[in-house]
Amino acid sequence: MPRIMGIDYGTKRTGIAVTDPLQIIASGLTTIHTQELLGFIEKYLLEEVVETIVVGEPLYPDGNPAQIAHLVKGFVNKLRKQFPDVQVVMQDERYTSEAAKQVILQSGIGKKKRRDKSLVDKVSAALILEDYLKSIGKF
Repeated sequence: MPRIMGIDYGTKRTGIAVTDPLQIIASGLTTIHTQELLGFIEKYLLEEVVETIVVGEPLYPDGNPAQIAHLVKGFVNKLRKQFPDVQVVMQDERYTSEAAKQVILQSGIGKKKRRDKSLVDKVSAALILEDYLKSIGKF
């Protein structure tokens, strides 16, 4: 069974998460520089079968698009063009960064490691992916 990939897109760094092949568990995979994102995805797709890429849709609490929404939509369009055989969907990412910080805090990770913004991005990507899995009835 193919995997599903989750992406927490940022202007500098992007968090990436994937499901296991059975699409039961969403796990943070890595955080990379956004400028290297398309190349990373291309390489990953050569090694693993991915049926869907879920990109976090940045929205303000009132539902309006956040400032970087146009960048994310542009990225989604590039994904659809470059990888036409992979479904690309957007998933509301409101509050995922705050939720990720809470998950990290509750995990007992030391203070120095909790300050690592790349860890927050990776956990946020996993939360976006979990929300998507719930929305399609996988969780």
